[in-house]
Amino acid sequence: IAAIAQELKYGRPQNSPKPPQNIPKSLPEQIAAIAQELNELDYYDSPSVNSRCQRICDQWDLLGSLTHSRRDALEKTEKQLETIDELHLEYAKRAAPFNNWMESAMEDLQDMFIVHTIEEIQGLIAAHDQFKSTLPEADKEREAILGIQREAQRIAELHGIQLPAGNPYTSVTPQLINSKWERVQQLVPKRDQALQEEQNRQNSNEHLRRQFGSQANRVGPWIQTKMEEIGRISIEMNGTLEDQLNHLKEYEQNIVEYKPNLELLEQQHQLVQEALIFDNQHSNYTMEHLRVGWEQLLTTIARTINEVENQILTRDAKGISQEQMQEFRASFNHFDKDHGGSLGPEEFKACLISLGYDVENDRQPKRRTDSKDFRALLGPAGSGLGDAEFQRIMAVVDPNGSGSVTFQAFIDFMSRETTDTDTAEQVINSFRVLAGDKVRKTGNAGRFGNASVGFGNDSVGFGSARPRLGPSSSQFVPVRPSLPQFVPVRDWEGRGQNKGA
Repeated sequence: IAAIAQELKYGRPQNSPKPPQNIPKSLPEQIAAIAQELNELDYYDSPSVNSRCQRICDQWDLLGSLTHSRRDALEKTEKQLETIDELHLEYAKRAAPFNNWMESAMEDLQDMFIVHTIEEIQGLIAAHDQFKSTLPEADKEREAILGIQREAQRIAELHGIQLPAGNPYTSVTPQLINSKWERVQQLVPKRDQALQEEQNRQNSNEHLRRQFGSQANRVGPWIQTKMEEIGRISIEMNGTLEDQLNHLKEYEQNIVEYKPNLELLEQQHQLVQEALIFDNQHSNYTMEHLRVGWEQLLTTIARTINEVENQILTRDAKGISQEQMQEFRASFNHFDKDHGGSLGPEEFKACLISLGYDVENDRQPKRRTDSKDFRALLGPAGSGLGDAEFQRIMAVVDPNGSGSVTFQAFIDFMSRETTDTDTAEQVINSFRVLAGDKVRKTGNAGRFGNASVGFGNDSVGFGSARPRLGPSSSQFVPVRPSLPQFVPVRDWEGRGQNKGA
């Protein structure tokens, strides 16, 4: 009993024998009963027995008191350990998600971003501002988690409980939480700075886009308008060829003077390229498209000027009148349906037919030709050999076989065809020379073409068919312009005398 009481009070000494644990509760009562019986038998050493019995009873009572105290202490310690364990578990439940959130936040704060518009960077800034608004709540959560750990340590220190080295439920320590939180606090202003720099860059890019778009939206339509105007000049028949040439040269000078606008656009495009801007919603024109349009404009104006100059040279060399040039141009323009400046084979064939050429398909049935129509087809502008003749003509006007006939080639062909044809004025002058100026004009109007002008028993043929626009058709049809009919004076006078007689 004394050994057990000593162990309960002070603990069992090291290497001391373990006292018996199973002491019957009735043993002290049995000892007291034996001592009482010895007293009744007048045992000679009763005082010693009574003293011994009293000590045993006192120790038993002490043992009971110590046992209750020990139980109370153990139960209290158990409750304290349970509290600490609950705190450790609560710490683990809240520390793990918070640690994951901080790791995700650090990853997002260090994430590289690639944006191309102001809207995109504004979206990132808005998301970052929203993240920053959650930092106060996150800091409160961090403090609460660390408070749980501090409470567990306080309880252990207060009751002298030796805690294990770490939390049995998690490896996330308060030191790790604090270090990651400090890292987050450092990354937030860096992210602010990076986003602000990117916003400034996108604002600059947007300024470059608007600047380039505004200039491109002026240059692009200007080039297109000039192309259309040059095309109209080349197909219109206003004024002489010299007037057209002067007008075209004025356009050329205007184009040259406009070049600084394109150079400014090139400089703006260079800034756009250096800023790595690959799209511009403020304009549908790209620099490549404008360069091609500008070069095409320069080529078109130069080609058109060259064509007009060649037409002037051809006109002067072949003796073609301005009226003939206008007629050729009118016929050419009429069949140039797409206004592309050239005729396809079928369009060219139709144009030749309108000028009096019989180049219809050989397989088509041909009507019977009377003598007048036959004579009208004998001239240079009326020869007809069907497809074979048309192929010969195409080989002349399109030697490269491109399948198109330019106006210059058309003029060259028509000038060659009409070189040996006398004009009406030339025929009249020749007729006057032959008649010795003794001619008079009759009241009848003949047809200019392969018509005959009477001179005694002789006749003079002249002229070629010239096109006009039919009254009920948009096609050009050959006609022979009117020319006064002349007869010798002596023949006229003879007729008058006979009539008078």
